[in-house]
Amino acid sequence: MEFNGRSMKKENVFAITGFINYLIVVFLNAFTDLGHKIIIQNTVFKVYDGSEQIILTAIVNALILLPFVLVFSPSGFLSDRFKKNVIMKYAALLAVIITLLITLFYYLGWFYAAFFMTFLLALQSAIYSPAKYGYIKELVGERFISAGNGAVQAVTTVSILSGIIFYTVLFEYLLHDDFVTKSDVLQHIAPLGWLLVLGSVIEFLLASKLPDKGMQSTQKVFRFSRYIKGYYLFKNLKMLTRKKEIFDNILILSLFWSISQVVLAIFGEYAKSNMGITNAIYVQGVMALAGFGIVFGSIIAAKLSKYYINLGIATVGAIGITLVVFIIPYITVLSVIAILFLLFGVFSGFVLVPLNANIQHLSPNVHLGTILAGNNFIQNIFMIFFLLLTTIFAYFGMNAHMLFILMGFVSLYMSWRLFKYYLVMSFWAFVEIMMSLRYKVVYEGLENIPKNKAVLLLGNHVSWLDWLFLQYPLERRINYMMDKEIYNWKIFHTVLKKGEIIPLSPRGFKDAMKEAIQRLQNKNIVALFPEGQITKDCKLGKFHRGFELIEASDWDGVIVPFYIDGMQGSIFAKCNDGRKKSFLRREVKVTFYKPLKKDIKAEELQQFLKEKNA
Repeated sequence: MEFNGRSMKKENVFAITGFINYLIVVFLNAFTDLGHKIIIQNTVFKVYDGSEQIILTAIVNALILLPFVLVFSPSGFLSDRFKKNVIMKYAALLAVIITLLITLFYYLGWFYAAFFMTFLLALQSAIYSPAKYGYIKELVGERFISAGNGAVQAVTTVSILSGIIFYTVLFEYLLHDDFVTKSDVLQHIAPLGWLLVLGSVIEFLLASKLPDKGMQSTQKVFRFSRYIKGYYLFKNLKMLTRKKEIFDNILILSLFWSISQVVLAIFGEYAKSNMGITNAIYVQGVMALAGFGIVFGSIIAAKLSKYYINLGIATVGAIGITLVVFIIPYITVLSVIAILFLLFGVFSGFVLVPLNANIQHLSPNVHLGTILAGNNFIQNIFMIFFLLLTTIFAYFGMNAHMLFILMGFVSLYMSWRLFKYYLVMSFWAFVEIMMSLRYKVVYEGLENIPKNKAVLLLGNHVSWLDWLFLQYPLERRINYMMDKEIYNWKIFHTVLKKGEIIPLSPRGFKDAMKEAIQRLQNKNIVALFPEGQITKDCKLGKFHRGFELIEASDWDGVIVPFYIDGMQGSIFAKCNDGRKKSFLRREVKVTFYKPLKKDIKAEELQQFLKEKNA
């Protein structure tokens, strides 16, 4: 999942033709869908109380989820069979028709008809979704797949956030105090329907101008009889399980969305019964803060996935979500809960961006639409099941406080699954997030490190953190050679052993070299600091000749020299070159030079780095 051409090029995903237009289409699609949902939910909030409110809110959410289950096979087929931009165009046209009907029902005060239209609007989205997300990979390519997903997630969330605030504020403004029934509520707010229609029309016009990025991948014919009999369902589910990592990512995302759905479904009742809040603006406003958080979290996650899809970030996000969900039911101060919802959103972005990007990355283009539709299918099966349980628990008297605690344990399980699957990457994600608070690391020459060959990294040693800076931009784990005395420190030994460190000592020198050679023959990356110690005078010290034994052996790969600059004078270094200290983030520069000949001598390598950094 690393990307070639990763030098400091001024590339930008927003410069890709059609990407901004696509983001606007994504925004309007979510904004319109959410607008109707918010109107119905706020109507329920105004008219019903207690368990009845929780049950109806859960039913609204279930109506939105059910279409993604029912059209799993057709939506995947359409996305793989036809051009994705064409599908988005006609799906947007369908939304225009549906929103016109919704507006009519508002004016007539037909609550249950408008309630049912939630299902039809969601059906349009279910057909639309695989093409919408599959189009990311076609439009931006592998190079920007994390950035593309981060932008789409951020825009979608801004749309949700805007929709919650926009439609809730207008809902409260248009609603008079003289309403008695749910029909009265709808007739008061009926003009909002025209805003739904306007959003759909603009979306259709913009979707019509999306660039054509690919031809249809298959000429297969969809047979309705096979669909009804479940043939396509079993075939497509089998396709999802071909790659275990894809299926595991889908299951984790399904748990995440299930937790989120339940939290949003029960918070209104929690705010009303535990905090005495009856104004929909406050309730929706607090939940909207989760949207702000997802925007921030998506941007951060995309940034941390600049060099490769950083799946360890998802573990950080899952642990954060677990803590937040466990804390919320013990807080009754609205401002504190607002902060917790904001954090919930940030951690949600950490989960969503890398896992969605990884599913798209691992999916073959010919089956991308089906896999994304399957992703929707399984996620929505989970969400419907969780909402059904929420409805049952609420019916039998389980309050919002207990449901929050229950979701906390589900979040704990999600965190454990991620940590187990991405143990090493999770460790590095934690370290990288903490280190990024203090250091800004600039890399040059990353394209000089091949993706699939053995690499021997040789360079200077400035501080105790050098090994961290070298590892940051590389998805492949570096096998470091380290002094055996440090390797055997009790506090670090287990971690260093898990990190596949090669212990180095005078007595076991030859064995260490043999092990390094073996790692290189297995196409790993091995790193060695030829100086043997951290510099004490900020100058490049004498390079020892031990690595020459590795060069002389039989392994297929390259030697890449590196130079680290910027850590001189830090608390983790042993020297100070006179640079002015600052409490601001320290900038560190790491340069990877072009591969050198495999028989280079220690003196030659030392002289090469001296001349390059004179």
